[in-house]
Amino acid sequence: MIKSELITKIAEANPHLFHRDVERIVSTIFNEITNALAEGDRVELRGFGAFSVKTRPARVGRNPRTGDKVDVGEKKVPYFKTGKDLRVRMNT
Repeated sequence: MIKSELITKIAEANPHLFHRDVERIVSTIFNEITNALAEGDRVELRGFGAFSVKTRPARVGRNPRTGDKVDVGEKKVPYFKTGKDLRVRMNT
């Protein structure tokens, strides 16, 4: 599902809300999750899962085209861990 499909589903389930308001709500939620992760915070949505930031250490990589060694710096990457309710629902 993509963002526009999510907005449409929420708007259909809540006919009392305008489509533009649903779009603003969804965008605000995603922006707040993004901002929290950018600051290094953890975002937990009970029953769904938790977003956090993990740090990958610096390493020596390889250029696949030439085979030369390349230094790759430390990176911060988003990480998602599913909640128990979501795992149970997916596996029933």
